[in-house]
Amino acid sequence: MSSTIFDFIRFMLSAGALKFGDFTTKSGRKTPYFINTGAYQTGSQMEKLGEFYARAIHEAHGSDVDNLFGPAYKGIPLAVSAVMSLNRLFRLDISYTFNRKEAKDHGEGGSLVGFDYAKWNGHAPCRVVLIEDVTTAGTSVRESLPLIQAGGKAKAIGLVVSVDRMEKGSGERSALAEIREEFGLKTTAIASFADLIGFLQTAEGSEYLQRDATLLSRMKEYREKYGAV
Repeated sequence: MSSTIFDFIRFMLSAGALKFGDFTTKSGRKTPYFINTGAYQTGSQMEKLGEFYARAIHEAHGSDVDNLFGPAYKGIPLAVSAVMSLNRLFRLDISYTFNRKEAKDHGEGGSLVGFDYAKWNGHAPCRVVLIEDVTTAGTSVRESLPLIQAGGKAKAIGLVVSVDRMEKGSGERSALAEIREEFGLKTTAIASFADLIGFLQTAEGSEYLQRDATLLSRMKEYREKYGAV
């Protein structure tokens, strides 16, 4: 496990964005861990989170990205913090866009806020990377792509998430693999479910096993039951 991944897991735990215990996912699955990026609540936390996302984006795409799209609602602060960190760390000053849940029917109207893809004047389409917390079914990606690519001036090229749950999507493949193959997006995760298991088997991670002796076995059982091939 790289030091960056280890630091990110430690960061999620310290912020309460990653918790071990007994939870139920939106899909009804019983899970021994839970990830909630809504737990980041301070400026310093958002600054640090933006740095992790910015490094992942830059490693995956270099300077070949023009815009970050953050699906409402949790994707909005992720896109804002990441775009600021890209500028500060890599001098990559790109735009960001997010959607409204309901289209505005007054003023300028529309369902998008931030950079307007219709105003892109580059020779090639605006290269857009979507940014999310986690992806289980790919629903928000499927809802976001028409908004991004409707006018023909922007093209989604990638998706970056905080953690790859490595779970089956609609079939036997993981949700990220399905998105990659269905839409041709380059998918990137800062950390993965396998990294979480690896962390628990380190000296620092053993603290959580001391609190719950069954945690590691339940994590492995969850992987066995729901893990993608």
